[in-house]
Amino acid sequence: MWQKTYYIIWMFLFFCTAHSPLYAGSQQNPSQNLVSLEDALPFAKRVERYAAQRGARVFIIARLGSPKSDLPEGIDFTHVGLAVYSNIKTSEGEIIKGYAIHNLYQDPQTLDVSHLVTDYPVDFFMGAVELKAGILLPSPKLQTKLLRSLESGRNTKLHNYNYSIVSNPYSMTYQNCTEHILDVLFASIYATDSVAQIKANQKAYFSAHAIKVSPFKRLLAPMFSSDIKMGDHRDDIQVTTFTTISKFLHDYGLATSYAILDQDGVHEL
Repeated sequence: MWQKTYYIIWMFLFFCTAHSPLYAGSQQNPSQNLVSLEDALPFAKRVERYAAQRGARVFIIARLGSPKSDLPEGIDFTHVGLAVYSNIKTSEGEIIKGYAIHNLYQDPQTLDVSHLVTDYPVDFFMGAVELKAGILLPSPKLQTKLLRSLESGRNTKLHNYNYSIVSNPYSMTYQNCTEHILDVLFASIYATDSVAQIKANQKAYFSAHAIKVSPFKRLLAPMFSSDIKMGDHRDDIQVTTFTTISKFLHDYGLATSYAILDQDGVHEL
């Protein structure tokens, strides 16, 4: 009798948490990958052409790694990286011009650990569930500062390998891909490697996105996935998103354009 009761309780908890909209990680090659190389390649070229035509040396790029219907309200993308116009060496040894994408990716085996990985647009979109891209162009001055940060290894210094899908941008405890990009942005704007200073500036000038999650799900979610950490949150769950980064840059005159590219075309926002 007790075994049946335990099973019912366990199944109830599973169905209350396993389909939580928080499950939207940032893996390099997620198991739910639905985009083939044949589809990803021409779309990736479209994204590169769009950025190159606008003279972007550095831009912020986003993809959708989970179905939109599974995501909390106000979250349009699940993974964000920095695309940098670079000299790229092909497998044949040829040097070509293109965009290399600097990412923070979740470890596929150890979900609460992350790594910094550089890949390319076609790889980036093969990790998506649909061909949709967010493109955010920083101002030319900020692009220069971002390039200096990458050249000096500032992004590596700011990497916190303790991963949480719902990391709080105002805390130094955990980090995810969008928070990492936010940290690099603030480090570049203020020319500092001090995480304490970066977090103080973010709290003063950046508005995070609040996710509404019932107390029950919030309590139980960490039991079912090691990459959901709640210890850096208090009353509200606050996260960094592609949209909140865009709003911050536009509010302070640090961006020149924001667009969404999909199968239907370009949507300037």
